[in-house]
Amino acid sequence: MGTATLLLPPRARFGGQRLSQSTARWLGRAHQDNVEGDPVARAFDILPRGWPVAAVTRQRDAGDAAGSAWLRADPVHIRPDINGARLLAHGDALGLTVSDADALLPSLKPLFGDAGFPIDAPVPTRWYLRLPEGAELPVLAGPARALGADLFDYLPDGSQGRRWRALLSEAQVVLHNHPHNAARVAAGRTPVNSLWFWGAGRLPDHVRSNFNEMLGGDDAMQAFAEAAGATAAALPERWRTGEGHRLFDLRHVRDLALLDRDWLSPLLADLRSHELDAGTLEFGDGRRFRLERGQRWRLWRRPIQSFVEQSPAGDAPE
Repeated sequence: MGTATLLLPPRARFGGQRLSQSTARWLGRAHQDNVEGDPVARAFDILPRGWPVAAVTRQRDAGDAAGSAWLRADPVHIRPDINGARLLAHGDALGLTVSDADALLPSLKPLFGDAGFPIDAPVPTRWYLRLPEGAELPVLAGPARALGADLFDYLPDGSQGRRWRALLSEAQVVLHNHPHNAARVAAGRTPVNSLWFWGAGRLPDHVRSNFNEMLGGDDAMQAFAEAAGATAAALPERWRTGEGHRLFDLRHVRDLALLDRDWLSPLLADLRSHELDAGTLEFGDGRRFRLERGQRWRLWRRPIQSFVEQSPAGDAPE
């Protein structure tokens, strides 16, 4: 036996979709509270404190992160509009191959090399800048968080921000004029017309976690899981009974009926049958449901028919 935590998108992403009756009853009886911060980062104890994604994923990808600070400069696709430029695609959505990276990177290397930030790509979807000793590390959000948002809302302000904005603008010109992007468009593929700077930092002194297995496609979570000595694996298609403390990354799910059928209902069945000690649902908006076997006797608590319903901040009076 053990515990399971499901990372889920903000509740509003499910709209007014309805839960099954049995799941609605159980969640209505669960303990609820609110938590702050990135749900993946909360799964780890990191020293020094922070979320140095670039260094940890670099170590996983290339094994040479020690001794330097790193910044991710991931290839993305943005679309200009009247108010700026919106991030529309990144990572696997671009379908990048080694040939794509080999074609695009040589034109960017002089730009970033002259600025003191050598760029390379040990993985086609993960590009890195090695930062010089003493460089200020910009605090920038990851592309998954900013999808659909204006690119320039996520660049730092002040003199530091001016430098990164200038570099980004020059990189966009290089990519916009690159013949390989023209070939991608002609082939019906999305062009790489910008970069996304994020995840700055150095390798932490230690990474630990109470989870012994983490399942999902997020490369940062997988890299930190391996650094913590946990098992990192792909997300199964549906709930899987198992032992230990497990975390499932379901932040991509939008269909509540599918979530209920393949994940929530079987998880609750394992709670009833003593195959699971406890479960937790953590939503991207900070709402958390903590599920325990004895809660099924809270008969006075009303069901939660959908996640957009107003629900109590914690337990009702006993």
